[in-house]
Amino acid sequence: MFLKKINPNLSESLADAGLTEPTSLQKETFGTIKSGVDCVISAPSSEGKTTAIVINVIQRLEKEFQESPRALIIVSEKAKVLEVIELFKKYGNHTNLRVYGVHEKGDIDYDKNQISLGIDVLVGTPGRLSEMFSSAGFDVNQLKMFILDEASPILKLRHDTRIMRMSDGIAKTQRLFFTEEITERVESLADRIMIEPLFFDFDEEEDEEEYDDEETEEQNEE
Repeated sequence: MFLKKINPNLSESLADAGLTEPTSLQKETFGTIKSGVDCVISAPSSEGKTTAIVINVIQRLEKEFQESPRALIIVSEKAKVLEVIELFKKYGNHTNLRVYGVHEKGDIDYDKNQISLGIDVLVGTPGRLSEMFSSAGFDVNQLKMFILDEASPILKLRHDTRIMRMSDGIAKTQRLFFTEEITERVESLADRIMIEPLFFDFDEEEDEEEYDDEETEEQNEE
């Protein structure tokens, strides 16, 4: 995949998986996310938001390191936890990053034991992650990335307080929100926990209109 200064091992994994062309979102936010600033990124599902999350986490963490997780990815439900883990297997096959997922249907004591053995990426639902944070299951100050996927539906279920509590327990980290729309709740939480966040809005209809305009111009030139 053509992304500026992408990790060679990650690039090889993406090529192996047949992912050679980035979406507008993946291309235009890659450098900004890599720089470590806080971002709120809004786009339709066709822009590959979850894939962008996985790509950027692999780029940032690169390889196994120490015991406590360095990236936290908050998702809506068990099915999404499993989806994200599969994407890490698919796009991280040339790294040794350790990825683990938690959700309400799992055994919390078992999860804590697995995490204590050492992981790099923790993926989970707001409820289960909140329980684990409150019981001090790991050193949150090692976190380099705090990511909320599908922010709008998660916040619609009133998980705001849980997410703020988790975020407030971290001294310093990059915070990223990915969402289909920037609602008042999304914007309010971003203002509450982020530092001068950058906002990106990728509108599918606008992209289609731009493509149609370019196609029309080419036809006129012919």
